[in-house]
Amino acid sequence: MNEIHRMAGHQIRRLNQISQALFRERMAAAGVELTPVQYAALATLAERPGLDQASLAADIAYDKVTIGGVIDRLAAKGLVDRRPSPTDRRAKALSLTPEGTALLVRVRPVVWALQDDILGGLSQDERSCFLGLLARLTGAVDANGTDADAAVMK
Repeated sequence: MNEIHRMAGHQIRRLNQISQALFRERMAAAGVELTPVQYAALATLAERPGLDQASLAADIAYDKVTIGGVIDRLAAKGLVDRRPSPTDRRAKALSLTPEGTALLVRVRPVVWALQDDILGGLSQDERSCFLGLLARLTGAVDANGTDADAAVMK
């Protein structure tokens, strides 16, 4: 085993490459032009309509400048609507359009199915453990110290 194969950073980067490639492949097979960050934005806005751009960026761990371009592309595709925020006139409240909701409903099963391919070599217990450890390392845990996403994956 090479030295780099014992390094978390290398293995995490490699798993990310695999995940990104699978996502692109599955979206292409579904005839959809959507990136992982665009999916993350759509899924988050479905759960939290009216979110402003800065909060969305924080929720999906993207910088504010990058998320601006993501939202511009989603809006250009007719998937996201931007309206003045009722609480901050400098901000825009973001929400899914009916087309955005329909696309999310269409691709969500595809995205969940590819999770099985990403984690295919792990048992259910190992998946839960792995996702819980990742959540701890990335700070993506709820107030109780548990990972809500790992619970959904069970």
